[in-house]
Amino acid sequence: MSIMIPAWVDGTLVPVEKLEAHKKGLRHKAVSVFVLRGSEMLLQRRALGKYHTPGLWANTCCTHPDWDEAPEVCALRRLDEELGITCVTPEFRQNLEYRADVGGDLIEHEVVDVFVAHAGDDFTMALNPEEVMEAEWVDHHEVRRRIDANPDSFTPWMRIYMDQHADAIFGNELA
Repeated sequence: MSIMIPAWVDGTLVPVEKLEAHKKGLRHKAVSVFVLRGSEMLLQRRALGKYHTPGLWANTCCTHPDWDEAPEVCALRRLDEELGITCVTPEFRQNLEYRADVGGDLIEHEVVDVFVAHAGDDFTMALNPEEVMEAEWVDHHEVRRRIDANPDSFTPWMRIYMDQHADAIFGNELA
């Protein structure tokens, strides 16, 4: 079954098969979530079976909404599907756009709704091994150090978020 995502074709938002959007580098909608716990953020390492950027570290959850799916609904759905997280409430932070080569002749040209959620005392997760091979809580200073030391171990969008948008995404929350 092919997944249809919202993408712009000739200036009109239409449903496009996800892989086609990446092969053609079409501008398309996306959702990213950062789950925070104090000064730490929950990172995920993408499963090796992912068709692009397998085995790379990324923010907690990054995905594409289904056609006509609200970004908030998408964020909750994918947190559950990827990491088994159902105990957080994502808050919208900003909308941003980026374009990045993700390897294999694929391009992510995303218009992203970015959300932040806070892990409470009731926080639990159960990783879906088809989506995520591991997850780790990492202090934001350490995330930046790891990106600087080994940028190729992180997805292009994670590097872009931390290099260009961290202040707008996190404000003073990770001070």
